[in-house]
Amino acid sequence: MDPGNDTGTSQFLLMGFSEEPELQPLIFGLFLSMYLITVFGNLLIILAVSSDSRLHTPMYFFLANLSFVDICFTSTTIPKMLVNIQTENKVITYEDCITQIYFFILFAVMDVFLLSVMAYDRFVAICHPLHYTIIMNPQLCGLLVLVSWIMCVLNSLLQSLMMLRLSFCTQVEIPHFFCELNEMLQLACSDTFLNNVVMYLAAVLLGGGPFAGILYSYSKIVSSIRGIASAKGKFKTFSTCASHLSVVCLFYCTMLGVYLSSAATQSSHSSATASVMYTVVTPMLNPFIYSLRNRDIKSALKRIVGVQK
Repeated sequence: MDPGNDTGTSQFLLMGFSEEPELQPLIFGLFLSMYLITVFGNLLIILAVSSDSRLHTPMYFFLANLSFVDICFTSTTIPKMLVNIQTENKVITYEDCITQIYFFILFAVMDVFLLSVMAYDRFVAICHPLHYTIIMNPQLCGLLVLVSWIMCVLNSLLQSLMMLRLSFCTQVEIPHFFCELNEMLQLACSDTFLNNVVMYLAAVLLGGGPFAGILYSYSKIVSSIRGIASAKGKFKTFSTCASHLSVVCLFYCTMLGVYLSSAATQSSHSSATASVMYTVVTPMLNPFIYSLRNRDIKSALKRIVGVQK
């Protein structure tokens, strides 16, 4: 189709996971529960960090930012899906779809950047403990977060503007529960070569770059831990970054699994189901991962709910 012949459809249909009416209440209840747990759990982390002066350190500053981003990340997709199920209306307007793409990319990439920054924080804490407070000063911490936000905003803006140049056939059905960038490109009627180049280039630079930084940080951390003589010292040192490492593995492994499974099966519905892992499950589990093995967080949470040790 010639792009000039079509100014673009005004709305899309989000097909979701299943069209079976009897499954809709189950899907609604399941995702509403996971969303509420995600919001509540991450809000507790933010409250714990902000209310306890002992948690006013770089590691917990980044953790509070991660919790905020996780709330926003999940809120970009799940509320719209819940509304669609409740109203039995699968329609999403063109403007809302582009907006959803913008914020989804923004918070997804910000998650990646924050995980990378947190890996650098652990690297400095373990490999350069005597200089930790000097290196990880409040100015640097704020600058790292600010630069991350700027890069994520610019990338999301670029991807969204690139979508505006595409035309779509009327009444387009999206076999997903949100407007996922790759799915949208496959549904476009016009040429998407430039969009694909920009998308994959951004994925390599903004996804692969931070991941390489995480791998480098942990390679240095492992080398440093191996130099510790006692087994108790090794365990104590490693425990300071175990929660972060768990979140990194969960986030990257689920995201990689989604795209490998979708590439292998060529099924959009399978991809939609698998993408729940990194869009919903990972943000929901993050507060549990960081609180269950962290005495400082648990103590702060007990004070918030009024439980004294």
